[in-house]
Amino acid sequence: MTAPALVALAHGSRDPRSAATITALVGEVRAMRPDLRIEPAFLELSKPTFGKVVDKLVRAGHDEIVVVPLLLTEAYHATVDVPRAIAEVTERHPGLKVRATDVLGLEPRFLEVLDERMRDALRAARVRELDALVLAAAGTSDALANQSVARLARLWGAHHKLPVTAAFASAAPPAAGEAVRAFRAEGRRHIAVASLFLAPGFLPDRVSELALEAGAVAVSEPLGAHPEVARTVLARYAVGAVELVPV
Repeated sequence: MTAPALVALAHGSRDPRSAATITALVGEVRAMRPDLRIEPAFLELSKPTFGKVVDKLVRAGHDEIVVVPLLLTEAYHATVDVPRAIAEVTERHPGLKVRATDVLGLEPRFLEVLDERMRDALRAARVRELDALVLAAAGTSDALANQSVARLARLWGAHHKLPVTAAFASAAPPAAGEAVRAFRAEGRRHIAVASLFLAPGFLPDRVSELALEAGAVAVSEPLGAHPEVARTVLARYAVGAVELVPV
């Protein structure tokens, strides 16, 4: 019996670095599970589209697909765009079984990835001490999604015994620059910003620009194609594959 195919479904971006990062992440996942059929896909702005990938898998004989949304929060894309995309392909392919898993989410294990990216940024900036941190995410009109970022920020700050503020690139305050200026108003001078994004693009670039203008000493790169992220993709897939099995 063939295992369900895995589609790693990202939002998509006009920035080619984003698609390249998703492709690299899928490469990490494939290296861990060479026995699975694993494909990247995008909701919009990048190729291949989800529909095209599903069509290809159906032609190859796959009748079960597990979709892992490469999203960090349960906001609009997860609750509306992903179900809509799945409804479209299942209507086009009667008999096809498609199961969407939970999003990647904000796993505590991602703090290790944040730390690694931050160490790289501090090394590049030749900074050896910090007295505050900012955790910058995309932001959404969904208050619960923003609260999940704030919870992760508190956990990260407790680990490092440093004050941490969650900041957002859009839809919710504070912006990364505002968060940096607030810490500087308290007399703190060594403030670093962590990019809680999966891949590069306009929003993380804007976060970096505003944070550095406000006086941040370093801004880390997004999570990217890290093995820990790849392992989380496979953990989500494992649950989805089990849920496809008839009871």
